[in-house]
Amino acid sequence: MKQPFIWDNYSDQPYPLKDKIYKKSMRKKEFLSLLKTFLISIFTLPISLLAIPFVRKKSIKNSDFFCIGVDYQREKDVTIELINELGAERVLVRFKLWEMETLNELKEFILAMSQRKITLKILQDREHIEDLGLLKKDLDTIFSTLHEIVDIFEIGSTINRAKWGFFSVDEYNRFYKVAYNLKISKFPHAKLIGSGVIDFEYHFTAHTLFNFFRYSYDGISSLLYVDRRGAPENMQLGFDLSDKIALLSAMVWLSPKSTHELHITETNWPITGTAPYAPTSEHECVSEELYGDFMLRYYLLAFASAQVNSVSWHQLIAPGYGLVDNRDGIRKRTAFTAYKFMVSSLKNAQFLRLDIKRHYYIFQCLVDNNLLQIHWSLKPTTLKNEDYFEVFSKNGKKIENEILNIGSSPIYIYIKNGTN
Repeated sequence: MKQPFIWDNYSDQPYPLKDKIYKKSMRKKEFLSLLKTFLISIFTLPISLLAIPFVRKKSIKNSDFFCIGVDYQREKDVTIELINELGAERVLVRFKLWEMETLNELKEFILAMSQRKITLKILQDREHIEDLGLLKKDLDTIFSTLHEIVDIFEIGSTINRAKWGFFSVDEYNRFYKVAYNLKISKFPHAKLIGSGVIDFEYHFTAHTLFNFFRYSYDGISSLLYVDRRGAPENMQLGFDLSDKIALLSAMVWLSPKSTHELHITETNWPITGTAPYAPTSEHECVSEELYGDFMLRYYLLAFASAQVNSVSWHQLIAPGYGLVDNRDGIRKRTAFTAYKFMVSSLKNAQFLRLDIKRHYYIFQCLVDNNLLQIHWSLKPTTLKNEDYFEVFSKNGKKIENEILNIGSSPIYIYIKNGTN
């Protein structure tokens, strides 16, 4: 990665572009593509909205749904131990195209993952966007080295933020097509997903799904952050998280470019008091307790949609937004235990329904033929702990209080003998 693009090792992302003249000139150069993005979206987004009721729910494989993002160069041995403890069977690993010399290191790390399924997120830089010959050469090397041990390749990421290197969707379309052509010519069994649009900016996604480029996706990736709106149930332009998922799924369902697979390959909340490691300002940061609440509720809402094939939490070890803080040794946050208990409780669950009434949520599923309800409420309330309840906190601690406090933190209620 070369200037004016600079990587921030604290927050694991590029710094904002400071060269405003360069940024403006590049936007101007890509004006026609930006115009196409606008025109495509004003036609396809309304149609996608109308299509939402017709999109069928999918059968989601639980073992693939719970995915955890990791850095293969950060606390390697500890990372493998923590992944084993969490129980997640899918792992997402980032790889930077400007660090090709670490490819063998990445391969060794993946081989140590004990047969877990790997999603490899290939991060771009401006050099590979501008030099498609270089991109082809390096992708060929990556695919040749890893195609037998990587389940999914995510091609590119965060394409709607200039600091990540792309100044238009057409630049990304050309970038992705290089990977697609390699798949067709040499690696027919490689599974490629894109386009990695961040946040609720589906006009960019629309341009990647509806265009005349000769390529296709094996699934669509989205960095569906909702942290700037606070809780996952909060609204943005009239859409909460469930609505955003439904609209995106409808777009994928309508598109001739992709199979009906949807992978959320990045999401989290930044944690208060962790600057400069937090990837956003302090205004968006939340406490560690809320971080765990929001994470669990995000997963439950995505699971209940029956539209999302996997959700990757970003990420395992990161001081500003991870399940583990490694600034002074290894400290597991409460969200680590919440993630672990979530996976162990739901990895074999059969989802039944999500009931919502007056900001009170009840996620219902069957676990080994026993009814499990997970309750939370946006407005604190109480519930009597019945004799036929077996109740656990989000971290797996048994609760035996006569009156249950239902609020931000979800609680697990097993209904004994299937009583409802």
